Amino acid sequence: MTGPGLRARKKQDTRAALAAATLELAAEHGLAAVTVEQIAARAGVSYRTFFNYFSGKEEALLRPGGAGPGTFGPRLLGQDPALPVLAAARAALHEELAVLESDRAAWQLRLTLIADDEALLPRLVELGATGEREMTAAVAARTGQDAERDLYPALVGAVLGCAVRVTLARWHRLEGRAPLPRLLDEALDALAAGLPDPASPS
Repeated sequence: MTGPGLRARKKQDTRAALAAATLELAAEHGLAAVTVEQIAARAGVSYRTFFNYFSGKEEALLRPGGAGPGTFGPRLLGQDPALPVLAAARAALHEELAVLESDRAAWQLRLTLIADDEALLPRLVELGATGEREMTAAVAARTGQDAERDLYPALVGAVLGCAVRVTLARWHRLEGRAPLPRLLDEALDALAAGLPDPASPS
């Protein structure tokens, strides 16, 4: 009999195989030229199985973990309650980005494909907005505020989303040579300092 743990691992493996196949085929042919049938065949599953995990090839490329609830919320709520919100958010984001850095080659390739394909921009914006809403909801839950009415959760969610986008763009331009946590800290430190003017060259 297949236990719940084994079923969950098999689902995770299938999702990972589909995401990897999407990335490989997009790198070989461009995402526009790739079909779901090709992705499913490369991953060794049926066409219908693909849609159990992703709504389309764009999502498989941009959000390889799937469309389920994001992980930032649980990570934020799992931080020490004594930590200030922004410190807790920084720690949660470090955990998030550590996952990306553990698969650095794949994410560097993914970011290259995204940068080179303007057709992905609307979907990327949509996913970014979803991520910011998830961050807003998590901050609201931690602070006991209302995500719809109160300013603080929405503002923090937007700022964190922007910091992550800038951090990933810098990491991509540097070809992964700088650690993601350090780049994130630079962005968050600059925001916390109120974005002071850059020092004039001596």
